[in-house]
Amino acid sequence: MSGGVDSSVAALLLKEQGYNVIGLYMVNWEEQGENGCCTAEEDYEDVRRVCNAIGIPYYTVNFAEEYRERVFSYFLEEYRRGRTPNPDVLCNREIKFGPFKDYALSLGADFVATGHYCGIRHEGGKHYLLKAADQNKDQTYFLCQVTQPQLSGVLFPLGGLQKAQVRALAEKYGLSTAAKRDSTGICFIGERNFRAFLQGYLPAQPGPIRTLAGQEVGRHIGLMYYTLGQRKGLGIGGQKGEDGGGRWFVVEKDLKNNVLYVSHGDESVLLSRSCEVSGINWIPSPPEEEEFCCTAKFRYRQGEQEVRVVRRGGGAHVAFAEPQRAVTPGQYAVFYRGELCLGGGVIESCEK
Repeated sequence: MSGGVDSSVAALLLKEQGYNVIGLYMVNWEEQGENGCCTAEEDYEDVRRVCNAIGIPYYTVNFAEEYRERVFSYFLEEYRRGRTPNPDVLCNREIKFGPFKDYALSLGADFVATGHYCGIRHEGGKHYLLKAADQNKDQTYFLCQVTQPQLSGVLFPLGGLQKAQVRALAEKYGLSTAAKRDSTGICFIGERNFRAFLQGYLPAQPGPIRTLAGQEVGRHIGLMYYTLGQRKGLGIGGQKGEDGGGRWFVVEKDLKNNVLYVSHGDESVLLSRSCEVSGINWIPSPPEEEEFCCTAKFRYRQGEQEVRVVRRGGGAHVAFAEPQRAVTPGQYAVFYRGELCLGGGVIESCEK
């Protein structure tokens, strides 16, 4: 139970189906002082209201230490390397379907359910991850690293529903979360300015912003605050390119020399034809073929793209049928075949 409408309705549906449901609220972030902006207290109050409304017991469990060790430390290290991490993917593997699931089982639970928009099929001792009926909300991307043992005994009650149906059910049953807006971003940052938050952990090193031709057009406030393809927040809006047209965008980060490279107009410099992916978690198991075609996403809010995968040990070389814009090291490449999510791994590098 997160305190949101999705987990609220997931619990409601299970109760209606005859399960003996227990609500578990998980605390993953603790911060001293007035700057802690995670909405934990407000969310827990919503959990309390919802559980009382549908008549189930509720408990809270604290995994803040595990989160710092297993997720936040990785998050910071990736930014130190100039990459753009996705901690939500890691949180699912390292916390929600790790210590959290283990804790639930220690209480005597037979199943663990969440409000994720995805489906699951348990068949022949294997566990298949399926895309959600609501393709606009599908969250298989964030579950690409969850392993087979972790997927055993898991239920995803919202897999066959549209988001509008979920809100309608919450309203019908008078749940306090019915109109609550969806959470965005990373919980431990909350509604804060991301740059201000990161500055408290990774002191910035300002440096020059240059064009690919070497012309200095401004100053950056620290390479970790920028990602490939970024347009906003560059602070060089008044600068004009040689042809005077197009908005500036980030094309490269030179960590060794602390230089941020930008371009404008023609975005072909952002396109790549393939990428290298490491640490792939195959669901339910590695494909029999060493080379095969499927579709893939390179960021969450992206349509599936046709690719050819050549497996290399625990990773793969992924060739794109069409050039892809701003494929970013540190993010995840997630593979699909029809309704099945085949798993995914970390993007290490791209080739033009």
